[in-house]
Amino acid sequence: MEFRPLHGGQLHQIADRFRISLSELLDFSANVNPEGPPPAVLSCLREAIDNPSIITNYPDLDELQLRRCIAEYVRVPPENIAIANGFVPLLDAALRTLAIRSCLVPVPAFVEYRRTLERSRVEMLPRILDADSGFDCHTDNLFSQSCDAILLANPQNPSGALCPHNQLLRLAEEASKRNVFVFLDEAFIDYCPENSIVQEIGRFPNLIVFRSVTKFFGMAGLRVAYGAAHAELCKQIQQSIAPWSVTSLASLAAGLTVRDEAYRCQTIALNKLRREQLQAAIGKLGIHVYPSAANFLLLRLSGSIDCQRFWERLIRKHHIVLRNCANYEGLSHEFLRAAVRTETENKLLIQALATEVENGE
Repeated sequence: MEFRPLHGGQLHQIADRFRISLSELLDFSANVNPEGPPPAVLSCLREAIDNPSIITNYPDLDELQLRRCIAEYVRVPPENIAIANGFVPLLDAALRTLAIRSCLVPVPAFVEYRRTLERSRVEMLPRILDADSGFDCHTDNLFSQSCDAILLANPQNPSGALCPHNQLLRLAEEASKRNVFVFLDEAFIDYCPENSIVQEIGRFPNLIVFRSVTKFFGMAGLRVAYGAAHAELCKQIQQSIAPWSVTSLASLAAGLTVRDEAYRCQTIALNKLRREQLQAAIGKLGIHVYPSAANFLLLRLSGSIDCQRFWERLIRKHHIVLRNCANYEGLSHEFLRAAVRTETENKLLIQALATEVENGE
C-alpha cells in the first residue's frame, strides 16, 4: 500500500518510514509561517514558565482576555467570539448546536471537513471544483442541491484560490433567504485580510466564520482557533465545547500575537514576495503552479511523471517533504502542495524539483 500521511507536517511518520533523522527533514508540507511567532511572544512565554501559577492555576474558563484581544483584532464585539483548541472542535460544536443534517462542501478541501461531518452524522454533499478553471467556486451555483449548510474555505486549501469578497456576500445573502447556514473557513485569510467577511456576521445570522491563530502566526503547536457569529449562537457553540480547551500558555501567546501589527504587516509582505518568486521559479521547470492568495502553492505534475515516486524521491534524496495531495477528495494523483518558506529554503526546493524533473521521475 502506498504511504502518504493524512495531513501535512507529519514529520515523525515520515522520518520513521524513510529512516531519516527528523532534524534532517525540510518541511514544505505544513503551511506555517517560517518566521515563527513574534519575538515578544517567545519572551513572554519564557517569563510565564518561571511563574508556577501559570501551571498550577486553571485557565480562565471564559477566556475573557483572549476573547477581547481577538475581538479587537477582527473588529467585532467580544460576545461574537467563540474559542477552542483548533478548528475541528469549533466546527463539531456548530454542527451539533444547529442540528445540521446535510452540508454541501466544494472539493478539494481540507480532509478534516468530511471526517468531522461524518463523526457528527452529517451527510456531506461534495461539489467537485474544476482544476482546469483554477478551482473557481462559482458560489452562485451552490444551491442546485438542497442542504442545511455550506462549508467552504477562503482562500481554499489546497489550491490557494481566493473567492472575491462580493461573491461571498452574495452567497451569504442567498443562503439567508433559503435558511441555509454558511460555515466559512478563513484559516489563511490573514495573508489577504481585506477579503475577510468576518465583520459581516452582524448582517447575517446564518454566517459563522472560523479562523486560526496558529498558521499565520507560526505557532501551530499551541492550537488556538476561534469562530465569529451572532452572540447567542457563539454562546451556544462555546457551551458545546469542553471546558478549559485552551491552555493558559496558548491563551497568553495568542492574545499577544494578534496585537502585533508590525509582525502582521511584515509577514504579509514577506509571504507575497516569496510566493511570487517561488511560483515563477517552479513554473520555469515546466510544473504547473496554481495562483494562490495564501502561504502555499498547489503544483500539478506532468502526466508522464509518477507523482508518488516523485514525492518519495524528494524525501529520500533531498530530505524535502511536500504535501502529497492524493488523499484530497476531487483531485487526481498529479498534485503536490508546497508551503512558502524562506528564500534560502525555497531555493533548495527549486533545486530539488529541477533535479527530479530532469530525471523524469
